[in-house]
Amino acid sequence: MVARRNPTRRVERAGAQTYLKKAAEFFESMQQALQTGRWSAAGLNAVHCAISACDAVLVYYTEQRSASADHDAAAYLLSSLTKIPDAKQKAETLRRILQEKHVIEYEDRASTAQEAAELAKLTDRFYRWAKELVEA
Repeated sequence: MVARRNPTRRVERAGAQTYLKKAAEFFESMQQALQTGRWSAAGLNAVHCAISACDAVLVYYTEQRSASADHDAAAYLLSSLTKIPDAKQKAETLRRILQEKHVIEYEDRASTAQEAAELAKLTDRFYRWAKELVEA
């Protein structure tokens, strides 16, 4: 089995707050899009919120974030954080959120209210978890 190569970029620990702020902006945009029935916008903001929240956690704990174009690499890095008991579980949540990115952006159909609501629920939990860790 070949070892997984996950390029990373070094970021000062204080940068975690910048990523958390980005996540908060995407989170607010997600909520606004949900309130106005813009399901695809809500979904993409949910995805970007989760990515930024993951980056915040990675930077806070390791002073690194993924530099890969494949967002799954960030989930892999998150799952390897042994300092956080539920990191593997949260990495799986992130993967579920990331799976929706392709559907929202590239499939020839509109997102539904139910899909947007489910994605927002997952993202809400993930974002609040990350925020609690980084602001601790």
